[in-house]
Amino acid sequence: LLGTRHCSSYVSRVRYLQHLKEDEGACRGALQAGSFLLFHKLAPLLQKAEAGGYRAVRLSAADVKGLLGKLGKDEHLLEESVLIGCLESQVAQFSLDVGRLEQGPLEQLSRGVFLELRKALFVLRGQDVPAVTRSQALLRWHQTHGYCSASGQPTERNQAGSQRTCQASGATYYPQMAPVVITLLSDGARCLLARQASFPRGMYSALAGFCDMGETVEETVRREVAEEVGLELQSLRFSGSQHWPFPHSSLMLACHATVSPENTQVSLSGAELEDARWFGAEEVQEALCRGGPPRRGEEGATTVWVPPPYAIANQLLQEWANGQ
Repeated sequence: LLGTRHCSSYVSRVRYLQHLKEDEGACRGALQAGSFLLFHKLAPLLQKAEAGGYRAVRLSAADVKGLLGKLGKDEHLLEESVLIGCLESQVAQFSLDVGRLEQGPLEQLSRGVFLELRKALFVLRGQDVPAVTRSQALLRWHQTHGYCSASGQPTERNQAGSQRTCQASGATYYPQMAPVVITLLSDGARCLLARQASFPRGMYSALAGFCDMGETVEETVRREVAEEVGLELQSLRFSGSQHWPFPHSSLMLACHATVSPENTQVSLSGAELEDARWFGAEEVQEALCRGGPPRRGEEGATTVWVPPPYAIANQLLQEWANGQ
């Protein structure tokens, strides 16, 4: 079954991908018939979509080899690709960072543009976002995990890019994500949004923080809310999860939480947040409809906007607004 590459169901696709991770020869074979997303210094290659916005450019192995050939580069660069999935069309999907090549000629030949990922998320089609963010996270992991923490010696990756091994110590390293809670706090009629000084001007989001070692999700949420805004929770419920590629690949665990309407006085610790304040349903709806940062000339002193629709913070706000 694995040899015929049947990917007509979720189970068969997952097992095929596992086979490619375990069999170097099979993965090299899939590489020659695969579909590729290109990156330049972790910026994805995009093209304008007919329906508006941008789409991720998917290239065949022959397309990538053709680009490399026109730039006078060895097609063996293809082997630096990482495996990220299997398309419904029964083709293995890979990603490749070509940051060592000149950006301008690549964009001209591919009729696309390499756009920094934070900007790309505001214009990229929703169906392309998971593959692009997963790709960037895995490519970044390989770029930052080239050495063994036990021996200090270089590590070697397998063909799929699903692990790195140190021959000196015998240690094997696997890509990991850091668990982060993101919580939308409500007093029943309003929700609490905050911003860090590093946020773009006017952007507010839900409270977020990394899980400490040994903490449960519930414990992390209660601690983060107490630390950042000085409030104590009444209730908490889990909403969903999402991979987020920033700062170095996080697993966002989204929650809704409530505080008593009699206990809503915000007290910032001063360590992380620049501002935190309560917003009514109408204000939240306006920010959601705005869809992103104000356009040039539309900025106002009080213009508030929220993360893009793909971000789970946006989904929390949508859920809360719908409940009002």
